[in-house]
Amino acid sequence: MPAKTKASLRSRLACSISALALPLAGMSAIGTAQAQDNNSSSQDVIVVTATRRAEGVQDIPLNIAAIGGAQIEEQGFEDLADALAYVPGINIVDRGGRQGNPIIVRGLNADPINSGDGNNDGGGTVATYLGEIPLFIDLKLNDLERVEVLLGPQGTLYGAGTLGGAIRYLPNRPDFDSNMLQVRSSFYQYSEAESLSSDIGFTFNHAVSDTFAIRGSVDVLQDSGFIDYNYRVREPGVSNPNPDFNDPADVAANLVPTQDADGEEAVSGRIAARWAPTDWLDATATYYFQHQDIEGRQISSRRSPITAGGYESALRVLEPIERNNELFALEVTADLGFAELTSATGFGRYDEDGQRDQTDLLISLEYSYEAFPNFTSFTHELEEDEFFNQEIRLVSTYESQFNWIVGYYYNKAEFVGSSEEYTPNYAEYVNDNFGFGLTENPTDLEYFSTANTQLTESAFFGELGWDITDRLSVTVGGRYYEYELESVSTVDFPLFEAPTYTPMTLDEIRDLAFDPALAQSDDGFLYKFNIAYDLTDDILAYFTVSEGYRIGASNGLGPCPAYDPNATQGACALAPGQQYGPNAGDIAQFDERQFGPDQTTNYELGAKTTWADGAVTLNGAIFLVEWTDPQVSSATVNANIPITVNAAGAESKGFELQGSWQVAHNFELRGTYSFTQSELTADVPFLVRTITTPGFGSAFEDGQAGDRLPGSPETQASAFGRYTTDLASGAQLNYNLGISYTGDILTRTGGRGSSVTLDSYFVANGSINYDAGDWGATLFINNIGNEYIETGIRSTPLSNQAVEGHPVRSHYANVAPPRTIGVRFYYQFGD
Repeated sequence: MPAKTKASLRSRLACSISALALPLAGMSAIGTAQAQDNNSSSQDVIVVTATRRAEGVQDIPLNIAAIGGAQIEEQGFEDLADALAYVPGINIVDRGGRQGNPIIVRGLNADPINSGDGNNDGGGTVATYLGEIPLFIDLKLNDLERVEVLLGPQGTLYGAGTLGGAIRYLPNRPDFDSNMLQVRSSFYQYSEAESLSSDIGFTFNHAVSDTFAIRGSVDVLQDSGFIDYNYRVREPGVSNPNPDFNDPADVAANLVPTQDADGEEAVSGRIAARWAPTDWLDATATYYFQHQDIEGRQISSRRSPITAGGYESALRVLEPIERNNELFALEVTADLGFAELTSATGFGRYDEDGQRDQTDLLISLEYSYEAFPNFTSFTHELEEDEFFNQEIRLVSTYESQFNWIVGYYYNKAEFVGSSEEYTPNYAEYVNDNFGFGLTENPTDLEYFSTANTQLTESAFFGELGWDITDRLSVTVGGRYYEYELESVSTVDFPLFEAPTYTPMTLDEIRDLAFDPALAQSDDGFLYKFNIAYDLTDDILAYFTVSEGYRIGASNGLGPCPAYDPNATQGACALAPGQQYGPNAGDIAQFDERQFGPDQTTNYELGAKTTWADGAVTLNGAIFLVEWTDPQVSSATVNANIPITVNAAGAESKGFELQGSWQVAHNFELRGTYSFTQSELTADVPFLVRTITTPGFGSAFEDGQAGDRLPGSPETQASAFGRYTTDLASGAQLNYNLGISYTGDILTRTGGRGSSVTLDSYFVANGSINYDAGDWGATLFINNIGNEYIETGIRSTPLSNQAVEGHPVRSHYANVAPPRTIGVRFYYQFGD
């Protein structure tokens, strides 16, 4: 085995400079980078494996970005949203730790930028890999070798199907030549928080022998949060959520303000064992875990009818959620001489247990909940997901004009969940005052829904490359896929059931027979074509056509019964053509129960260029994405429950630029710019749900061809500078400053439904790092200008009404963190 010497953060950063890959962050090289002289202004050659082969970034005819582990460590990136703020063409809607944060690539999104409840798949347009295992998780960025980002469909290279791109978290593998322990800590405070936050962890590597090693890491996050819940009721159903706000005694008797109520406690880590008994066999077994306890939403209610500040929620109950992610992975590579065989086996579990304020939804239904002066409702949601997948891949390794990749992918996943809705003391009140005759059950359970979905999918995929000349190459790829999806959903209304009603457990839900009406299956073929030409040794041009695909799914709602004019319709899903009202036109226009697959065709023309003997790089790409049957968000006619439906078509087009300049050996500049125009290409009836005022009667607006899609800016830009000073002691000072710009963002398609457009904004982050080799310290400031930034909007201003004295508070904004100042330390023992 080659000897390994101790590497300081400084030296690892020197090997991670990759402006060609990412304007803010480079990545550590695999193997040995071509080191430059210390006084040279050339940039190191960086190697990645995103194409399943070790290649230099500038030699890959794809749009790829990469973030190195050393840069993650120095810049203090905690999650993907931090790092990808400087990647052109990609936007993460940062709604805080409690909500799902969708990843939007090249504008491929038709979902409103709203609360994000129940979204734990990253939006579904990007496949995410942890090592070699496809798994969506908003991973804490600790002990990673790098993160790679590929724009455009990648279904001929990766087992998991992708609609718009792929993101790979690549952890540091156990090292046969290292025995080390690194401890690290971070302490910081938000300008709006009352207390400090901390993130403390360690990583160890132990070489048991020259063929066996183990590596592990654990990090503990204690984030204080910065959102105050000043309108929290003391006891739901007893306390008045709308006291006389001019009477301090009445307010104190009913409300209990809670400061910094969106805090998070998280424990994440992994333990890995690597064994290479021969030169041709290498196996790594890893257990990953991430446990999160999150207290509440990262929102501002100052858009609501309640008086609230920029970092203050007007919701009535705390909204905690507990999340657990686990993954067992076995990755084996074998050098067969003519090809490298890779087997990746993964078994994963995800579960969550959360609570939400449901008061506004029920009040706005105007079903009589508002008649109860002390009405407050909350939910209890449970979810358990399990999956098993297997990917086998062969990559040619022999010298030839031809190279190839073939693979097989299998995945089986099950998703089980339930939602309970509680209305404390409501039934007793309306029975006593209006004679409703509702069941008064001891738990005050008012609504119970279940969902169980099982997915089985498989695919054969591969690529064939031909180096026609030393400068001209062609690659063709294909993917055959098939999937089967089975689902069942139920809805119960315990207030109309016997007092002995008991909701089902998750195990009982798992045993429910699937609904044949919700069954889906599909198969098909996707292709890829790429041609690349080296105009010179420093200029690579390429053209790619590739297809992407995403499966359909159930909306997880029970079916609506036949219309009854004498009954009040609850939360349920209509079948196409089903009547829902007394008028002749009250007919469902689409299937609210489920949605089908969608597909993209991506056309991309790009160039990668290097100038001034490697000191300057400039890369760019022009793209057009045709989106067929896009999955778009709408809402049910009854109860306004968010659902997904299929539209006719959409497209996205634009360009992306990335550049860097190694001004001197100790001074570098990087920048990005992207422009994306995404819009519907056909009319979509009943796409945007709105309301008729006064009141909350359901209404719909049609989406029209040319309507801009929500969720991503048309314009993004970033700039980053790094200056290094060598000290007489041998240590080094690194000065970093990054600025990113995000253009305005629609929160609903076409700005329809009286929706809100999010303002554009700049964010500046800076740090000073002292690196002494074995130890280092960093002073950092994020959001230097303390900008107030809204990242998402729930509901619209039309909801700012009162029903029977109850102000509806559903119109609020997700907000980014305010100015944050902190310090980071690390110390490494051993090598």
